[in-house]
Amino acid sequence: MSFRTLDLNLLKVFEALMTEGSVTRAASALTMTQPAVSNALARIRDALGDPLFVRSGTGIRPTQRAVALWDPISGALESIRGALDEKVFDSRSAQIEFSLSMSDYVASLVMPALLNHFAEMAPSARLRTAPNTIIGIADQLEDNRVDCVLSVYVNEAQHPGLIRSRSLWTVDYACFMRRDHPLANRKRLNVRSFLNAKHVDVSLAGRTAPTYDQFLASRGLSRNLVAIVNHYNAAYEIVRQSDLIAVLPRDLSAQSRQAPHLHAVPVPLPAPPRIVSLFWHQRNDTVPAQRWLRDTLVGLFARME
Repeated sequence: MSFRTLDLNLLKVFEALMTEGSVTRAASALTMTQPAVSNALARIRDALGDPLFVRSGTGIRPTQRAVALWDPISGALESIRGALDEKVFDSRSAQIEFSLSMSDYVASLVMPALLNHFAEMAPSARLRTAPNTIIGIADQLEDNRVDCVLSVYVNEAQHPGLIRSRSLWTVDYACFMRRDHPLANRKRLNVRSFLNAKHVDVSLAGRTAPTYDQFLASRGLSRNLVAIVNHYNAAYEIVRQSDLIAVLPRDLSAQSRQAPHLHAVPVPLPAPPRIVSLFWHQRNDTVPAQRWLRDTLVGLFARME
């Protein structure tokens, strides 16, 4: 294929398909008909000798060739766009919906402050949240189901190459029990009492074993885990109303209605730090609205450099 013979308008179609993840949404973004976009895609495929996109659920996914082309092409188009029109995202007038995936723990900490910020800085914008399954982070972003994910990752050291991330804060854990629990009169728990006590823990949908139990197993230990729930607030409420104890985030408990009824002590066997990070797809790196959203989230919630 020669650059001289390539219709450069096709690159805009390629960009829209990468960004939208759907022929229908790409057509809408380009104000073109769906058949016109399909025809343009056929021409790009013929010119480059690669399918570029394959069907995936209700949308499309890029091939390895498309992924390799995305960085240089998106960068070039962004440079051209910046030279021709210096458009910026105007949050105060934008009528747009942003979608975020997070657990109820993260949502309880993030959403009140974020909505207050939106009321002032983006009054016509709307926020939608979706459940976070941890192991589904990459799929949620690759399938364009959400704009960003705020979560810990199964393995913070490894995630797919097309997924970007920015650390926000480290979760501070404590061992919680009800105030009149038989163990509540101790300032610290010894390891035996801690492991033998009945535990409840949180495992978000998509995982079977809580992360803390994996940590214990790596040390040849196990605890008396009798209940697993998929919401943090449910775990706090169970602790408040029973003899179960739990290793849970300290920052959420302070804001919950259960706080006056809970007693917290240091965890006898602290696990490695868990970091809540902001995740997004590479294709949204240069999208002005998405960049504004990420800058807002980092500005409000990043407590790590």
